[in-house]
Amino acid sequence: QVQLVESGGKLVQAGGSLRLSCVASGRTFSSYTMAWFRQVPGQERDIVASIAWSGGSTRYAESVKGRFTISRDNVKNAVYLQMNSLKPEDTAAYFCAAGKYYLATHYSSYDYWGQGTQVTVSS
Repeated sequence: QVQLVESGGKLVQAGGSLRLSCVASGRTFSSYTMAWFRQVPGQERDIVASIAWSGGSTRYAESVKGRFTISRDNVKNAVYLQMNSLKPEDTAAYFCAAGKYYLATHYSSYDYWGQGTQVTVSS
């Protein structure tokens, strides 16, 4: 079992930056692909970024490439999402997820989820 707790979401102006954090419990954290998803009401949960167990490989949604950076610290059992140049369309609930499949992009491939943290970007 892996339990995930996100933090860092808040209201920010367009062009600003935020860093989301996700702390995991469980001894096997380092064996999981970790990812960030986001969801707006009425829409499907979409991948933002994923990172392999070693941290050496990452994958990003086209809409965030060059602006967001995912990283992980397997000693601290944590994964981070640095978000720069935020846009109003980045407004969503952001979820941390853990899964066994290498850099999977669909939410159904992930086994464990956090409760979510709200990011709101004002124009």
